[in-house]
Amino acid sequence: MYEISARISFAAAHQLIGYQGPCSNIHGHTWSLKACVLCDELNSIGIAYDFKELKRLLKDCVSRFDHQFLNNHPQFDGINPTSENLAKYIYHSIKARLPEYVKMKSVEISESEKYSAVYFEE
Repeated sequence: MYEISARISFAAAHQLIGYQGPCSNIHGHTWSLKACVLCDELNSIGIAYDFKELKRLLKDCVSRFDHQFLNNHPQFDGINPTSENLAKYIYHSIKARLPEYVKMKSVEISESEKYSAVYFEE
């Protein structure tokens, strides 16, 4: 089994409605995103899944969020755009676009060097 990952970053603001503390105010992050996929076999040239293809999927997925206010996006209608909810949304968005031979493993999203959330399914 091979685990392949790619990382990108993007900038976006959000506001945590109902949160007791400074994060209830509008604030921004440079989010760091890592997606991991699994493959059983290598292709004829020894690649499980192309890093650049995974990075392209990540970029396509988050391009609508870059330099935006996340609370205004329909993906977060009725839910807070927390790191956890963002990781779950990105996980399912990428999973839906992977070839059949590639399995989604996890998405990790970081608001800073200190804090991150990982979403995966068993």
